[in-house]
Amino acid sequence: MAISYLECSRDGAHRYPAERLATVCLEDGAPLLVRYAPHKIRRETMASRPWTVWRYRELLPIAGDEEPISLGEGATPLIPLSRLAKQMETEHAILVKDEAQNPTGSFKSRGMSVAVTVAKRLGVQAFVAPSAGNAGGALAAYAARAGIPARLYVPKDTPRTLIDEMQGFGAEVVLVDGLIDDAGRMAAEYARETGAFNVATFREPYRVEGKKTMAFELVEQLGAVPGTIVYPTGGGTGIVAMWKAFDELQEAGWIGATRPTLVSVQAEGCAPIVEAFCRGDESATRIEGASTSIWGLRVPSGIGDRLTLRALRESSGYALAVTDDGARAATNELHAYEGIDATVEGGATLAALRQLLSDGAALRGPIILFNTATSLKYGDLHQP
Repeated sequence: MAISYLECSRDGAHRYPAERLATVCLEDGAPLLVRYAPHKIRRETMASRPWTVWRYRELLPIAGDEEPISLGEGATPLIPLSRLAKQMETEHAILVKDEAQNPTGSFKSRGMSVAVTVAKRLGVQAFVAPSAGNAGGALAAYAARAGIPARLYVPKDTPRTLIDEMQGFGAEVVLVDGLIDDAGRMAAEYARETGAFNVATFREPYRVEGKKTMAFELVEQLGAVPGTIVYPTGGGTGIVAMWKAFDELQEAGWIGATRPTLVSVQAEGCAPIVEAFCRGDESATRIEGASTSIWGLRVPSGIGDRLTLRALRESSGYALAVTDDGARAATNELHAYEGIDATVEGGATLAALRQLLSDGAALRGPIILFNTATSLKYGDLHQP
């Protein structure tokens, strides 16, 4: 394990030991990020291993020959859009990174595999987290794999299929009369009272480490850095994680200084990052009365806002909001025209790309759309 220390993400002024059971910076409450000792990594070394998240173990917080808590996460395909790309009349290739093909049906498998692996090594006896659905299902599954109990706080109007998944993996589920940040406050209080380890978004540094493997895979699959990444943004972990990953790949000698343009996509009824980006602010303001049927994007506030906005601006990127109806229609197109099992968050990226192309945005190719989960978890996806 090449991990050197944990660093406060606000200004890097505060550092913590690598093997600390970390939450957030003790000085200012900002998220912590894992930092690694600079070293070169031979691609041949990666190629000799099974293609999972753990293929990249030199850049993950895993000790020596430690066996990870794994269900075979990662290794998701890049699927070209042939018919839809032709309709959009763009010169660039458009591909979907299909995270629906992870073990728990979403990209959350990546982060939870790494978070649970580290937590078990450091002696965690119980987990707690808030969830809008997919994170809870993933934590429940990996906690079960590790033999550690988990409690999840979820908004009471979360789709029943998602709640059933969590309970099916053995987690205790507490229904909350509110949104995901309300659930987050309750989870944090439970952690303080009981000592359970809180794996909420950006409340510990290891989920980021799992999510960044999406960027590692893109570079390996494409043979280069993609031109544009269009990503559905709730808490912002995916964008922050991939931006971090490209720096690490450059240090490891895999890529040069070229970076992709990042595009953050949110729902019109809940777009704190988009609004802050358009105002030029360094942090986002909580959206009061947030309302969207896109469950994964119904995140009115979060502590990763500064990191997300910083990554977007450093990439000369974009942030835009789409309507629920537009995202749903685009999801149905991905199903009917391309056979891709996209959920509505994934559909939102297609709707956003159409908007950007219509507005004449200067995008570089290839363009990667992220489908973050399977539609099978959303029973009413195709209903008007």
